[in-house]
Amino acid sequence: MLQGKRIVLGVCGGIAVYKVADLTSKLQQAGALVDVILTAHAAEFVRPLTFSTVSHRPVYTDLWEPTGQAAARHIELGAAADLLVVAPATANTIARLAHGLADDMLTAVALSTMAPLLLAPAMEHHMYQHPATQANLRLLAERGATIIPPETGHLASGEIGAGRLPETPVLLTHIRRLLGRDGDLAGRRVVVTAGGTQEPIDPVRYIGNRSSGLMGFALAEEARDRGADVTLIVGATNTPPPDGMRVLHTPTALAMRDAVREAVAQADALVMAAAVADYRVSEPATQKIKKGSAAENADGSLTLHLVRNPDILAELAEERALDGLVRVGFAAETTDLERNATKKLKSKRLNLLVANDVSKAGSGFGTITNEVTLYHADGRIEPLALLPKTEVAAAIWDRIVPLLKHKT
Repeated sequence: MLQGKRIVLGVCGGIAVYKVADLTSKLQQAGALVDVILTAHAAEFVRPLTFSTVSHRPVYTDLWEPTGQAAARHIELGAAADLLVVAPATANTIARLAHGLADDMLTAVALSTMAPLLLAPAMEHHMYQHPATQANLRLLAERGATIIPPETGHLASGEIGAGRLPETPVLLTHIRRLLGRDGDLAGRRVVVTAGGTQEPIDPVRYIGNRSSGLMGFALAEEARDRGADVTLIVGATNTPPPDGMRVLHTPTALAMRDAVREAVAQADALVMAAAVADYRVSEPATQKIKKGSAAENADGSLTLHLVRNPDILAELAEERALDGLVRVGFAAETTDLERNATKKLKSKRLNLLVANDVSKAGSGFGTITNEVTLYHADGRIEPLALLPKTEVAAAIWDRIVPLLKHKT
């Protein structure tokens, strides 16, 4: 999503500039071309060399430098930009942008570009809450600017309040969403499930699996970055879910079934990447089962009576009202991959099934890579090489997009 994108990054004078150096580095690593503009006050906090080092590009500071090249360059920067980001956006720069001033390199570029404007305000909380600052932000929002709300926490003044610049992952999420708003999933509503489920034995113990949720999270992020409205239904995972989407937490199979059924009623696609437990304890104990309690057998063993959980995809296959829903399933296998995958594809009336052998190195639970085979409803079998899960997610959505067009 960021590969080859031209991003102009305006950096204003505030203590949060140190965070923006990290943002610049992460954008460059993701393949973006980042042109940094430092205001005069920003250059007092961090020298231009820092940003030129992490961006691998020249840094612009003075519109009025003697050669006159910068004055001409601001037109070129504005015309080439896919996105103008201002972070940290100080109260002073917000006011100048709101009122159309063009008295330095950053504000001149802002007036000359047709690219979307993304502002990340960061300042002392009284300055942020001042009616003048709030009025300027509203004016910019009315003109189409996207505002990232500051976070609440400890400020440079020593006080606690709203005014902190969000961390790099949050800023990257907003940048990706804005760049992807016209992507091939724009206007689509998709549901993605991720993680395992935990079926309670008692208030302390549960039956679970090793799913980390990383594949589902990668799929949700990819859809978000292509412009989709994403509902992410999360089971059990130790990894925080991505930003920029509706997240529903469903620890058990029954809870996930209910959430999925409600979410898909208005969705265009369902990608069922969660590892849903096949069985649950029929009657979980209301109190912790203790050793030596009446729940034990005479020999000290413990017998659990398991019943089948509902098969979410199989249930949806019977819903004729959902025939327009593109359905993608996952099959984590250890033996007979093709036979099991083909059977699941047909029995659950899926458009696409993603199967992997979790016993293979680099393809199991908790890894950042995956080696999958795609089984298409028309009978095609498409193996993919071992790839990072982010790239696997991109490949899966590449196959889903044409299915959505066909369904439409």
